[in-house]
Amino acid sequence: MIWYKFHIGDYISHTMHLDDAEDLAYRRLLDWYYMAERPLPLDISLVARRIRLDEDVVEPVLKEFFVQTEEGYINTRADKEIAAYNVRVDLNRKSGKLGGRPKTIEVSNEEPLCNPNRTETEQKQNINTIKSETSFPPCPHKELLSLYKKHLPHLMQPRVWEGARQAAMKARWTQAGKPSIYSPKGYSTMEDGLEWWDSFFGYVANETSLAKGFESNGRVWQPDLVWIVNATNFAKIIDGKYAK
Repeated sequence: MIWYKFHIGDYISHTMHLDDAEDLAYRRLLDWYYMAERPLPLDISLVARRIRLDEDVVEPVLKEFFVQTEEGYINTRADKEIAAYNVRVDLNRKSGKLGGRPKTIEVSNEEPLCNPNRTETEQKQNINTIKSETSFPPCPHKELLSLYKKHLPHLMQPRVWEGARQAAMKARWTQAGKPSIYSPKGYSTMEDGLEWWDSFFGYVANETSLAKGFESNGRVWQPDLVWIVNATNFAKIIDGKYAK
């Protein structure tokens, strides 16, 4: 690929904890991955030399944002973008041979994309699946803020909810909607999604130590909604790190 979409809000919400060197490493790793369209080498020293940064900076970034496989380090989100890009290129090529422009195909960046190596029939079937998945309900920010206030009114309530904050909430809304160990059925409707988040905020309020906060240096620290929907912190809550 010679270009790729860069979702600023998603990137910020997932990388706020990185220092400058780690942030630079991640951007260079992504550029390399998209350009090569193949797994990055398992040899970390080789990877570090290729992107001109120290191994102690590169290694933790690789292990956090990439998955180690026998073929090398892969990034599943990037693989979806690459697959979608190649599908569009293939459709454009076929349309060009027929003397016309391809019909616009809506592709969701959050769901599995078709493999450009599959047959044309398989690709069409997968594209139809992608279209149906775009019906996933949009993130109801206002309602989620109300549920947060309902269960955790004593915590700081956000006065501004836009930009990176909205992006982080949207990412967690989509994440929780997918079937997983902590959300076996996931959810695909607004009603079910709000029920899930009502239960989640209830769990934070009644079954974790977060609601009361932690004492540090003579002061009590308490989380807020921005902290809760941060990708790393959300995962820790789900893992039960703060359970009573």
